[in-house]
Amino acid sequence: MSFVQNFPFFSIILSMFSGTICSVLPRKAAKVVNLAMLTIVGILSACVLGFTVASGESYTFMMGHFPAPWGNEIRAGVLEAGMALFFCIIMILSIVGGTHKLDEEVIESKHSLYYVLLNLLMSSLLALIYTNDLFTAYVFVEINTIAACGLIMIRESGRTIVAATRYMIMSLIGSGMLLLGICITYDLTGHLLMLNIKEAIAGLVVDGRYPAPLLVAIALMCVGLAIKSALFPFHSWLPDAYGYSTVSSAAILSSLVSKGYIFLLFKIIYRVIGVEIFNNSRIIDVLFIFGLAGMIFGSVSAIREKDIRRMIAYSSVAQIGYIYMGIGMGTEFGIVAAVFHVLTHAATKSLLFISCSGLTDVSNFERSFIPLTGSGYRHKVAGVAFTVGSLSMVGVPLFAGFISKLLFAEAAVQMVGSGKMLPVLIVLGISTILNAIYFIKTVIRIYTPVENSEYRTIKMSEVKLYSLILILFIILNLVLGCNSDPVVEMIRQGLGMFA
Repeated sequence: MSFVQNFPFFSIILSMFSGTICSVLPRKAAKVVNLAMLTIVGILSACVLGFTVASGESYTFMMGHFPAPWGNEIRAGVLEAGMALFFCIIMILSIVGGTHKLDEEVIESKHSLYYVLLNLLMSSLLALIYTNDLFTAYVFVEINTIAACGLIMIRESGRTIVAATRYMIMSLIGSGMLLLGICITYDLTGHLLMLNIKEAIAGLVVDGRYPAPLLVAIALMCVGLAIKSALFPFHSWLPDAYGYSTVSSAAILSSLVSKGYIFLLFKIIYRVIGVEIFNNSRIIDVLFIFGLAGMIFGSVSAIREKDIRRMIAYSSVAQIGYIYMGIGMGTEFGIVAAVFHVLTHAATKSLLFISCSGLTDVSNFERSFIPLTGSGYRHKVAGVAFTVGSLSMVGVPLFAGFISKLLFAEAAVQMVGSGKMLPVLIVLGISTILNAIYFIKTVIRIYTPVENSEYRTIKMSEVKLYSLILILFIILNLVLGCNSDPVVEMIRQGLGMFA
């Protein structure tokens, strides 16, 4: 075994160990440890990505001395390593981009706790990406939930406590359904390792045994993860959770937390249930319909919002709908588009939340649209960054969002005669128009000149680090939009390794 193959395990353990260390450190030291951990994990993930691309196959790492089916395993391939690296990049940029607001949003005595939660969140995301054991995945789903809830309520305002309560209630419902699905699956198959479950399920389907319990197990796991990732109509917790948490928390929650659950769903479809069996179930059609509905209703809710952060939050409901629409297509093209949109949404939504904080800073910290008038002139870098994020979400060429929508359209065209092509193309067009209505309207608002403005103006030289983070986010978006072919090819290669 190559030494590089140990790196996924090292990454998970390092993240958890860093959380323990941060709990006893002063805030500045905790921040340094957190960023150092993310940098090291990013480097380790890049090494694993290079190794799997070169070898052309995934591998399993046995934890402890017990082989399958009794032991616990990690499985790494191109898609897992690439997603881990991408998550590290987004988290580093989101944390540094929101640093300038942390003193205002979180009391000083809780800064170390904030970095503990970030470390635990990263360890849970890495475990969801790499684990090959279904029950271990559930354990880290709960760790992810607790850490995310802490990131919401650490601001300690009335709205964040209410938001955290709503999030916890809905998330526990989703977790309970996921656990029930796992228990039924274990009862039917006698296994917890994913590939062993897949083989057992294939045997059950061939023999025609237990079709109803198997369908219930699939439904519970899929719907449980859909609830946790805020698929419409299970999104009621999302606007307050994203809208009233700290800037960094909003960026991380919107871009990474829900994507961890969705990535686990990809693994369940490919490694636990099997693509063919999943496609033959009616669950895929339910996810498809909810995805289409989310694309419309999420955008309509965003149009009606008068708070810019809640508008961005409701936009996430629509973008999660895109991902589930791709899953619901039931084709490789649809899954590839969905995975690419995970990257697009993570990169763009973080950019929008981070840049939004700069615009509100020069608008007397108001988040309604009238005070934001002309804020793009008062904070030029934040204005440009928000514009880039908005154009990406609308699907303008050169930006990542355009490639996502192009991939979804190509996936729909490949489904001629299936009955899903027209709904996808029609809803994709309607959603794009709705996206343009609320994002372009906001861009026009922030670039509408204001005479005799009493608001302060911030120059780039005053916020050098913040400006650098926004520029890096813009570059990342342009890289995904202008150089998407290698990324799409890696996604195809990774999906091939999934099974």
